Amino acid sequence: MRWVPMKASKVDQELAQAQSSHDDDPARATVIACARRFKSSWIELAEALIDVRRDNSWKGWGYSSFDDYTRLELRLKRETVDKLTGSYAFLQRRAPAVLDRNGLDEPIPTYQSVDFLRRAEEQPDAPAELVEGIRQKVLEDATPLPSLSKQFGAQVFPIDEAEKRRGEAAAIKNVAKRLRELLADSRAVPKRLCSELTPLLDEVLAALGRAGDRAA
Repeated sequence: MRWVPMKASKVDQELAQAQSSHDDDPARATVIACARRFKSSWIELAEALIDVRRDNSWKGWGYSSFDDYTRLELRLKRETVDKLTGSYAFLQRRAPAVLDRNGLDEPIPTYQSVDFLRRAEEQPDAPAELVEGIRQKVLEDATPLPSLSKQFGAQVFPIDEAEKRRGEAAAIKNVAKRLRELLADSRAVPKRLCSELTPLLDEVLAALGRAGDRAA
């Protein structure tokens, strides 16, 4: 079977073009190259971003802010940049040896997992033994974020009842509104049943609205 290379994504194509267009500025081209590889080498990208922000290199590249540079040139969301740089800074302070790993002999945790650990250590009420367990999972086992959230999320970042109720109300409201819209044009459900269900959905939406007004 003949090997067929995977087609590059649109964003990767744009970044590759941007990288080529800045061959005359190695520092700028290097950061773009890091952005293209950051999923497998986030530490390299995070370090490069910190250098760019510290040196204000983005000013010389024609951007009005560091956020504009990362968003427009590197196609990175601000939240992603904050997690990347924050996770790198956290490892520098709390586990610098991780930054020297090659990813082969010892696993490199994802920046999302490191960010979870960082936030867990900042929780004033989190039990020390629980945080230590998270630290082991992240730094030694390189456990991915979904597994961390499932195992520790509710214990370290508990949601208060009021916030939980608001989330449930918003979810029900969205479903009720969508169901009402579907029933209005549906041919799959008998009209008699639609006419009976629609007022009930209106009552649900009205009740949720009154509850929201009281909460406000």
